[in-house]
Amino acid sequence: MAVGLLCVGLLNVSAAGEVNPLIGKLKRAIARSGAEVSIEFQDLEAFEAFGINPVDMHAASLMKVPVMIEVFKQAEQGKYSLDDKIIVTNEFKSIVDGSPYSLTIIEDSDDDIYRHIGKEMSLRELVYRMITVSSNLATNVLIEFVGVENIRSTLTEWGIQKMKVLRGVEDIKAYEKGLNNRTDASSMMLILKSIAEGRAASDKACKEMIEILSRQEYRNKIPAGLPADVRVANKTGSITRIDHDAAIVFPEGRKPYILVVLTRGIEKRADAEKLIAELSRIVYDFVTKK
Repeated sequence: MAVGLLCVGLLNVSAAGEVNPLIGKLKRAIARSGAEVSIEFQDLEAFEAFGINPVDMHAASLMKVPVMIEVFKQAEQGKYSLDDKIIVTNEFKSIVDGSPYSLTIIEDSDDDIYRHIGKEMSLRELVYRMITVSSNLATNVLIEFVGVENIRSTLTEWGIQKMKVLRGVEDIKAYEKGLNNRTDASSMMLILKSIAEGRAASDKACKEMIEILSRQEYRNKIPAGLPADVRVANKTGSITRIDHDAAIVFPEGRKPYILVVLTRGIEKRADAEKLIAELSRIVYDFVTKK
């Protein structure tokens, strides 16, 4: 992979020409919601791109996508096979002081993996669970396996400045000190674009990552605003008053587009999901009806 390719021609793209009506519709929908929303859009067919409200937020589970990329990247470097199996553990070290902490089923979206603690699972299966059901335990196991410093190094090599992967999930001591994983919409868009264009790893690996993202089980945000037959490869993220979705959308008969929506401050998750779905529908209608 060529270093720095992710940033070429993408940052500071002006929102001009035909996309202006789309931006207006999105801004009006955001204003009606009263929420803080950041959007990044990139159309790989029409080469149009724009951003709205470029701020960084807590990344929540969006940070699991660069973890996935790092797992595939190291596999292609020959360090291991994705079919290799590792022991599932549930003890991790806080980045604050190295003290141990563990995850609980109550705080996780993947109950089944806890039955595998002390047993072997393949790296491929752990990645699948991390993305499709947003397994926190699988995420922490994989971060420990590939090394968080390697994830950060890869992002730095690509010139991605605002995606900060500092730690695994549920490191409460770090959370209390404000040491959180963060991103802006532009960084997340660049990460998905690298997968969509086959540059995050080999073309074969990128296709497999898209397939995993396409099997995402959380579909109440960007996919909910689209026709049921439209393929979507997405990853959601949610914590208290934070709801995000980032997707590669594949309308029939054209190249895909990438849409990232970050929201902050919405009390009810259902309201956040409804807003993101509405913004997704506005984008899809504009792209497919031009």
